Amino acid sequence: MSTETAKHARDPLVSGARRGAIFGIIVSFSGAAVVGIIALLGGDFGETQGKILLTTVLFGAFSITALCHLAIADRAMRIVGVSGLLASGVALVSGLVLIWRDWADSDLEVWFKVFAAAGILAVSFAHANLFLLLAGRRRAAIRWGLAATLVAIAVVAVMLILPILTDGGIPGEDAADVYWRVFGVIAILDVLGTVVVPVLALFLRDGAGPATPAAQETEGVAAPLRRHVPADLAEAVRSRAAQQGSDPEAVALDALRRGLAGDDS
Repeated sequence: MSTETAKHARDPLVSGARRGAIFGIIVSFSGAAVVGIIALLGGDFGETQGKILLTTVLFGAFSITALCHLAIADRAMRIVGVSGLLASGVALVSGLVLIWRDWADSDLEVWFKVFAAAGILAVSFAHANLFLLLAGRRRAAIRWGLAATLVAIAVVAVMLILPILTDGGIPGEDAADVYWRVFGVIAILDVLGTVVVPVLALFLRDGAGPATPAAQETEGVAAPLRRHVPADLAEAVRSRAAQQGSDPEAVALDALRRGLAGDDS
């Protein structure tokens, strides 16, 4: 494994961003709790206090979605994580405008549409990014379930955004009943995949089935050789496996086989 790949797998920028998102979640919701407690005990909860409370909650929500996006920031599908971060950023900025602008302003409707669309995209990308953590699994049931759920997530997001951006022009009055029935079906499939696929991933391990190369290597061996390896070597194997979307055991066996073949030659 190259030094460049190893550095990318342990990117300190990504690790720092994740820690920052966690810190943001703690600070934001702690701030919201403090504001709420002061308002309840002080008996004075005006517009300014309400805006401060909404701002802290907004920052907390942004931090949660950002943490989900950063889950795959050091993987092959990082472009999806970056897209999610952009959507969360737009939702944060437009949300701040909605909170702190004069609520009587006529142009707030435009900002609301931007906030709603960006918020839906941010949540949908966060949902998808957490699911993409399973992208390296080779079990057919998991891969097909993952693909179907990702499609459902995308369709649900689009079907929610279109009526907002078109002021109800899509689906319109005539097609509204069919539109929302279809939406309901896709949303149910989305929820079903969200529940079932992670459960399948827990029980259908890649190394447990006969179709897995790592399992095939040990099939029929009465006393498999086991050896603890240094932490840096184990990390290198896991990093290479993540890059290849493979199983760490299969990567280790392949490296050992090539090393022995090189010694024989």
